[in-house]
Amino acid sequence: MSGGGRVAGSDAALRAEVVAGCRRMVADGLTRGTSGNISARAADGMLITPSNVEYATMAAADIVAMSLNGELRDAAGRRASTEWRMHARIHRTRADVNAVVHTHSPYATALACMRRPIPPFHYMVAAAGGSDVPCASYATFGTEDLAAAAGAALTDRNACLLANHGVLAVGRSVADALALALEIETLAQQYCIALQAGEPVLLSDAQMADALQAFTEYRS
Repeated sequence: MSGGGRVAGSDAALRAEVVAGCRRMVADGLTRGTSGNISARAADGMLITPSNVEYATMAAADIVAMSLNGELRDAAGRRASTEWRMHARIHRTRADVNAVVHTHSPYATALACMRRPIPPFHYMVAAAGGSDVPCASYATFGTEDLAAAAGAALTDRNACLLANHGVLAVGRSVADALALALEIETLAQQYCIALQAGEPVLLSDAQMADALQAFTEYRS
């Protein structure tokens, strides 16, 4: 699990971090158009991307401030992302998380549409905090049901797929969560390629335990 639980920087700095993260998300091919969303923990709740605003033109003032119960505090006339409930639930239940990134990246979303988790075919799966990248059960976007499903899948993981939907990654900062989201997309692509040749050989529980320990030591 990521450590932290602190507010990373001032409101202005966090707003800039979220906007920069959105543009990085597009540049890395993790999303297109206005799909996907990012949030960052703030002193009195969270800052989250607005609904239906192009990332290329998004400004810091467009970022919506709200409580973790959904109360708008500074919206500048914008509507919060439709997935605010999912972000709020993660921030409420994961004190170690300061940022949440949700993408519709192609390969990971393809696996999510098959409702197929990413198994331990590669040691880098441990980057998500366990021996697989689980797939949360399906629920309609923007609902409390989806928030609950995502929260359950992230109980002991830092990333998960969302059935017939996309990907979630969390971290100590927006950059941290984005890096993990990119790693999950890379793993998903590699797994899809491997599946074209058959079923890949999976690492054992002991081998994944070693990988997880190595990740813990690397990040400490």
